[in-house]
Amino acid sequence: MSANFNILKSFVTEYKDTYNIQEVVYEEGLVGDIKKIQAKLLDEKFCPSNQLVGILNKQIRRARYPMEVAITGQFSSGKSTFLNALLARNILPTGITPVTSKVNFINYGEEYKLKITYYSGAQEYAPIESIADFTDQREHEMKDIKYLTLYAPMDILKDISFVDTPGLNSQSQSDTDTTRKVLRDVGGIIWLTLIDNAGKLSEAEVLEEYMQHFKNKSLCVLNQKDKLTPDQVETTTKYVSEKFGKYFAQVTPISAKMALESRAHQVDVLIQDKQDKLMESIRNSLSGNIASIAKNLDDYYRDLDEINNIDTSNNDKLLKESNIQEVLEFINNTIRPQAAESKEFAIKKDLKGICDILIKEYETITKIYDSLIEILKASEKNVLELFENIHKRYSKELFNIYNSLETIMEKIAHETFKNIKKRPAFRFEESKGFLGGKIEKFEYETFWIDSDAVYKGLFYDDQTIDKMFKRSIKLLKNIELNSDESFRDVYKHIKNEVNKWQEPYELIRKHREIASDLEFSNTRHFAAKVYENVLNSYNTAILENISALRKKFAYFNGALSYSYIQTTQATIAHFEQQILESEELYKKEPSRFSISHPREDEIVAKLKANFGFEKIEDFLTSKRNYLFKIVKYSKEQYLEINEDRMNFVTLKKEQYLEKIKDLEKIKEEI
Repeated sequence: MSANFNILKSFVTEYKDTYNIQEVVYEEGLVGDIKKIQAKLLDEKFCPSNQLVGILNKQIRRARYPMEVAITGQFSSGKSTFLNALLARNILPTGITPVTSKVNFINYGEEYKLKITYYSGAQEYAPIESIADFTDQREHEMKDIKYLTLYAPMDILKDISFVDTPGLNSQSQSDTDTTRKVLRDVGGIIWLTLIDNAGKLSEAEVLEEYMQHFKNKSLCVLNQKDKLTPDQVETTTKYVSEKFGKYFAQVTPISAKMALESRAHQVDVLIQDKQDKLMESIRNSLSGNIASIAKNLDDYYRDLDEINNIDTSNNDKLLKESNIQEVLEFINNTIRPQAAESKEFAIKKDLKGICDILIKEYETITKIYDSLIEILKASEKNVLELFENIHKRYSKELFNIYNSLETIMEKIAHETFKNIKKRPAFRFEESKGFLGGKIEKFEYETFWIDSDAVYKGLFYDDQTIDKMFKRSIKLLKNIELNSDESFRDVYKHIKNEVNKWQEPYELIRKHREIASDLEFSNTRHFAAKVYENVLNSYNTAILENISALRKKFAYFNGALSYSYIQTTQATIAHFEQQILESEELYKKEPSRFSISHPREDEIVAKLKANFGFEKIEDFLTSKRNYLFKIVKYSKEQYLEINEDRMNFVTLKKEQYLEKIKDLEKIKEEI
């Protein structure tokens, strides 16, 4: 019993784990907000593309990525030296001539290393010491390199990523364009210029062209202040602040050289150097003996004691005089808060832009379905006219056949009537008198139909009747074939209109990379299968109506093909019998009855009756004849099918409209 209970309990637990939907808990802050939007945009109902997955992941990386501060200026302004001073390391190569020809990203890493990223997408790593091999324009042609990334284990880089740019107003327009693009995307800009060159016309022109849109996040740093007296520094700083105030939030004079020299001898920097050397020696000695590692530790602790006993007052003074701290304060107090807010705004703006792109692509798809609906709707008038024209055109031709057949009936009747001839006949009547009864003979005039003369005149000597019948049968067959083709033309009209719609959309492709490949593939598939999806219903209905009309034509073809000679014989026989019967009555009661003499209109009527002319007349001349009924039914059926197919396409479109609503809701939540 206990074992069974445990099995049941295990089953229930497994069921809950499998089918219970666990609420996803997202981390607080911007990254969590992005992940919420990411989960919604990557819902399987949107059939997300790999490109969309990539760009959303990029937004998460962007949110987590440290704030970027660009270091720029004109060539030979000491950017590399300044960055080395900020980082307290001689990482970037410096020289008399311009050496930085690529964008350098300086990021946090657990160890010093250099990553080279090529335009091809390939990447490779190299020792930090080899950076000059990849940046010095004097040494190498670096066309294949896209950018460099330097990694260093420095606390400042956990929150800030520095971007060392080639500079503006360089001899290479591509370098200038690259720098300008970097400035647009970073959170802050440090414009570096030599203090004794600051404010020159050439610099003003560069600032006017490239820097006028970045004031709120820009700091102007006047480097090499150690070359001027304090009064000269103050005067120059004031002059630059007044002249270039519209480009910069602040102007700060510094000495990168003094800062680098002082920071290189600060206690924390020296200790970090010793720790780095110790870790490197331990890694190198792991395969060696323990004694070597112990010796390295002893040397490390001895060096620490020496460092802690160093008099740093001169270094602190030098650091203060360098004024580098003011740069760091501007980064922390001005750039960082604005950059965080700006980054969140920019990311959310981009996420909304992603929603807009997806919405627009879905709108493109809905317009495809809309255009098909419009075509089906706009075709109604022409299609109904085509059906109506079938009735109008062939009703006239059917009436002509009727007239021809009626002429035949009249001609047969006339020939028959013409050959009704008189002949003498006798009757006997018993009369009573005084002497007794006696039988008297009376002569009278009766009629007979010379059928041989009728047949000879109608069928043997003259082939007119035969030709007239054959001509009517041929005309009826032509009408059948032509009306058949006219019905097919109605379908062709619908098909041609739909095919005009189909042609461009069989090859429709998404306009933006992040849009769904599958959604556009489904749309192409729908267009390619438009016969199965739309046209087949119209075609099937048209073929059914053609088949019904053919059956009716076949019946009347059979009726017309029936022997008109036999019909004539039957008609003559009828009137011969009628004459005989009237004659018998006349003989019995001549005062009451007369001998029948068929009138021509009676012969016509009997011929038509024997010929089944009533049905023929109804088919050929009635305002609501069979052709009218088929056309009427075809129009009603077409309108029903058209409405059904438009509703079908509308349902397809509405699936995408729902997705647009969902995307608009997601956009509102950003």
